[in-house]
Amino acid sequence: MSSSGAERYYWCLSHQRVETEAEMCAGRDRLGPYDSASDAEQALAKVRERNEAWEAEDERWEGKR
Repeated sequence: MSSSGAERYYWCLSHQRVETEAEMCAGRDRLGPYDSASDAEQALAKVRERNEAWEAEDERWEGKR
């Protein structure tokens, strides 16, 4: 458990599942921490959204849009 006493959740990239601090994989294999299991489950969707926004901004910056 974290020092704040609240449970933290992670998305494991290796196992494609939510993990807690009690059973988490190595740092290179996970995203997080998140405050809820639901937030952790949405981690990859959030990554996709951010990547798309950054790519669009890069294209705008480079004058491709």
